Amino acid sequence: MGYNRSMLPDLNLGDSVRLRKPHPCGGFTWKIVRLGADIGLECETCSHRVLLTRRELAHRMKTHTPVAIPEDEPESDDHL
Repeated sequence: MGYNRSMLPDLNLGDSVRLRKPHPCGGFTWKIVRLGADIGLECETCSHRVLLTRRELAHRMKTHTPVAIPEDEPESDDHL
């Protein structure tokens, strides 16, 4: 049986996620440090790293905060 891609979150490196249950250190927020079949998370409180499958992360995730892309400096090709 396959899975429905629309039900799984669209994630990027550097995004922050808040999980439903706290880490033993007391932190709720995690930073995404690896993408693939498994998602690598790093606790923002104690820097502990864990790997979760996309499906398991979708089940445990409460909120998703995408990383902000700075728009201060426009990209240009004037250096050629």
